[in-house]
Amino acid sequence: DDLELDPAATRYAVGDERRSRGIVTHQGYWKAYGTWSPSSWRLGFVALADGQIVGFSELEGNDFLLLRTVDTSSFLIEAARGRGFGKQMRRAVLALAFGPLAAAEAITSAWHDNRASLGVSRSLGYLPNGESRHARDDGCDVMVHLRLPRADWLAADLGRGIEISGF
Repeated sequence: DDLELDPAATRYAVGDERRSRGIVTHQGYWKAYGTWSPSSWRLGFVALADGQIVGFSELEGNDFLLLRTVDTSSFLIEAARGRGFGKQMRRAVLALAFGPLAAAEAITSAWHDNRASLGVSRSLGYLPNGESRHARDDGCDVMVHLRLPRADWLAADLGRGIEISGF
């Protein structure tokens, strides 16, 4: 219920905000797969704990063949927050990005007041990369941008213990 949607996403007057949010979320999922190309793509992963889905993480590469930059995003259900899953999810997608995909850097963004997301990013070595103003459901707000160079990820050895198979 507290998953934040892109403020620019189309909303649907279906009488139920949860259903409208579901429609927007599913459209984004199918759009990602329907527009997939080697240079621009989005790949989503679910996070499981005790056999239950507790989160979703996404790795995105726009103009990837040229820029070698990935963008990460993630979300955890409320009951899974504060238990280390966010950091594990990010490490997993970054291990794929900096491993077999050979990304040069990773970027991410979070609202200025999203301490948990910013904390995960900073704990993994992301560096400040500016701020920007964006529309939000309740007005205008500040988005904080961060970046993680490949060399910093490799030097910190944060991919240790993560196995990628079937790539």
